[in-house]
Amino acid sequence: MKTIEISGGGTDGIINLQPLQTCMHHIQNDEYYPTFVDKLTHLVFVANKSHSFLDGNKRIAIALGMKFLLNNGYLFVVQKFAEKMEAVSYQLAAGRITKDLLREIICSIIYEDDYSEELKLKILKAFDADL
Repeated sequence: MKTIEISGGGTDGIINLQPLQTCMHHIQNDEYYPTFVDKLTHLVFVANKSHSFLDGNKRIAIALGMKFLLNNGYLFVVQKFAEKMEAVSYQLAAGRITKDLLREIICSIIYEDDYSEELKLKILKAFDADL
């Protein structure tokens, strides 16, 4: 798998692609996921949390998100998405970031220059469970 190889290695292998295949089918349905942000959030969430691969699920979630952005004309935000999602993806996998907070973060990455103060506080609390 190219993502694993390029990003520093790890165990290559598939556990179960069914969750990702189902996700790809569902995000095409506007009744389930009506907005672009809803679709991207679900894709990143499922790729990160479904453990479809032996290794690299967090990296693959970011790569899929970047590809989805590129395929839908969001070239201007791909680099920013990659940079900000690195820490977010780790915390999502650890269970500290909910899907709702992930959606807020992705929306901010796409449509705002920086996180709002309110969102920064939510992220800080999620990253530091002792707060």
